[in-house]
Amino acid sequence: MKKGFLMLAIGLMSLVSMDGMSQKKNKVIAHRGAWKNTGATENSIGALEHAIKLGCYGSEFDVHMSADSVLYVLHDHSIQGTNIETTNSAELSKIKLANGESLPTLEAYLKAGSKQKKTRLILEIKTSKISKERSLALATKCVDLVKKMKVEKITDYIAFDWDVCLKVKQLAPKAHVEYLNGDKTPDEIQAAGLDGIDYHFSVLKKHDDYIPAMRQKKLTTNVWTVNSEADLKYFLEKDADYITTNEPELLLSLSK
Repeated sequence: MKKGFLMLAIGLMSLVSMDGMSQKKNKVIAHRGAWKNTGATENSIGALEHAIKLGCYGSEFDVHMSADSVLYVLHDHSIQGTNIETTNSAELSKIKLANGESLPTLEAYLKAGSKQKKTRLILEIKTSKISKERSLALATKCVDLVKKMKVEKITDYIAFDWDVCLKVKQLAPKAHVEYLNGDKTPDEIQAAGLDGIDYHFSVLKKHDDYIPAMRQKKLTTNVWTVNSEADLKYFLEKDADYITTNEPELLLSLSK
């Protein structure tokens, strides 16, 4: 009987180990969703849905705040000649993306993402061109909305603004927060209480020692935006935790 229980325990441990390995193998974060090879518009809800269907570890997207404090998902500060930060939501709601979708609000985007639990929502808080205060206000509103939509468990935060990263960590201590700008060492990331780095591939090629250093500190390393097969293979070999790419299909095939 004891031998039977021992074999069962070993089997269960093996399954857990295999599951952890399979999750670890998936390093793929779709940059602005899966859009390039799907016909979806980048940063659209359709691009998010394609990333989910592909089985990506995460789908990255960018958030701005309108003049009347409504949050929108878009990479650039302007769309079709309209500046997000200086335009009210009544006007922004009339804008259509190339795939026919309305310019998505963060609320609509999070609602779409909340229908599943396997693909993480990688929320980039865009730096305001108007003021530091607006960047910090945007960070606060993002955290509040994530909590309201009850998607904290599948949402990570990234930002180029150091103070924004610290603000998010203050507001949501359990959230996973990574810094984007590339000018902080692993020691500085750890000292600030952040969870990882998300640096441009050129920075991590110059400082490839950062990857093992971050792992030693039990912090994560993401790298953006890696698109060529050679560079994807390079960072797979370096064992970066995550790779942000416009070619999620290619990276998924390479990491099998």
